[in-house]
Amino acid sequence: MTETQMIEQCAIAAHEVNRAYCAALGDDSQVAWEDAPEWQKDSARNGVRGALNPDQKPEDSHEGWMSQKAAEGWVYGEVKDPEAKTHPCMVPYDQLPEGQRAKDSIFLSVVRQTKAAIDAA
Repeated sequence: MTETQMIEQCAIAAHEVNRAYCAALGDDSQVAWEDAPEWQKDSARNGVRGALNPDQKPEDSHEGWMSQKAAEGWVYGEVKDPEAKTHPCMVPYDQLPEGQRAKDSIFLSVVRQTKAAIDAA
């Protein structure tokens, strides 16, 4: 498997686990990977690249995500709106609600465990 394929597999796994986690919290706004817009897939792929650094912590993951969003023109907004480019998580990590901070930890774990499974196969 190439590195690009491994990143894609990790991104799919992390996206789908995040979608399930959001649904468990009552947020059904996340679509399946195959229906996700390219900007969302690119965000997951970039997150995977960061998560593959063994020193990356959830806080670092959030900061990387936020930097990418800001570079794309996203700003804080009470409601996530891809057209207006507003997102309620455009705040420092320590200001995120616990449920949102958990998403960063979950993302890192899923990426690292998926990569370990791919490497072991």
